[in-house]
Amino acid sequence: MEINDLLQSIKNSENSYLEFKEEGIRAKDLAEEIVAFANSEGGTILIGVDDDGNIKGVKDNKVEETIMNICRNNCIPHIIPDFNKVEIEGKIVVVVDVPKGKSKPYYTADHKYFIRVGTTKRIASREELLRLFEKTGSFHFDISSVEGTSIKDLYLDIIRNYFLKYNTFDLFEESEETVIRILTNADILKKCEEKILCTVGGLLIFGKNPEKYLPQNGVSFAHFKGTEITDELIDKKVIEGRLQDIAEQLMVIIKNNTLNPSSIRGLRREEKEEYPMVVTREAIVNSLVHRNYSISGSKIRVFMFEDRIEFRSPGRLPNTVTTEKMKIGVSYARNPFIVKYMENMRYIDQLGRGIPMIMKIMKEAGAKEPALIEQGEEFQLIIYKAQ
Repeated sequence: MEINDLLQSIKNSENSYLEFKEEGIRAKDLAEEIVAFANSEGGTILIGVDDDGNIKGVKDNKVEETIMNICRNNCIPHIIPDFNKVEIEGKIVVVVDVPKGKSKPYYTADHKYFIRVGTTKRIASREELLRLFEKTGSFHFDISSVEGTSIKDLYLDIIRNYFLKYNTFDLFEESEETVIRILTNADILKKCEEKILCTVGGLLIFGKNPEKYLPQNGVSFAHFKGTEITDELIDKKVIEGRLQDIAEQLMVIIKNNTLNPSSIRGLRREEKEEYPMVVTREAIVNSLVHRNYSISGSKIRVFMFEDRIEFRSPGRLPNTVTTEKMKIGVSYARNPFIVKYMENMRYIDQLGRGIPMIMKIMKEAGAKEPALIEQGEEFQLIIYKAQ
């Protein structure tokens, strides 16, 4: 970092990516700051600067060795930051650049997981920790158990029809013990200590009232007259229930809120779709299947404007997936249980094919290229009206 850039950063004070520390900080405290940055988006720690931005400097000649030992012994897995010394006003300021972690989640020697929130660090909540583990691929929230549930919260007749169609056996001909075993092996149920609970995915696909236990389930739909969220509201609905039902209901709602201009060609009237049905369906299913269900209290939001439809799903893109990679078909199943069952029920054609297909069809329709945006803890897919 150039001296002028460093001085400007100090002048601008601490933020989500910058932390000031004075010399003499305890190894435990520094490890917590480093782990918090690694579990978040990375950041820089300036040692030798107080909380008010005053340059105090560092006198310890072995400060690099000390910091590297902390990163090796007090951070698990080990973290390797970039280390630099910069002389400002005759004083040494140590610049420790902590990269965004590739082996999340990281924790300290006393087994605490920290994340960076604004200008401070804090211990990760249960939901935040689950999301960190999800990003490693070692844990999938959709097969975790839901406290307070039981097999009575499932539509057994719908599950029976599913197995009759795809597994060619009748669930109702089996004993109660065998049914429990089958549904547990299918990840619809999960044994937790002495209890048999529904999984998140089991409730979302086969549950009688999923939002009773998962209030984040569902879609909030709003149709605005103009092009801004502050414009007149034409229609507003909240759709809840099983994912399949939500998809079907939302398709009808969007279709009813869409104008399909027609033209006369010969003796036939031909309608032109503002938003091709196959694209709308793919966008709906994509948002339902790939959203982060560990983020509680946040439903998927679908906003329809005069010129576009925005599908806003809670959760950042998983693992190494980026918006550019999505355009060429790179995908990652955040919710493999949900993907498998929705694919078997023909709601998904092929993992990774959805976004390229949307891009292709909208281009052929003469519409502006759909936008893929990752903003905070939300992913947005914006589809523009066909011309």
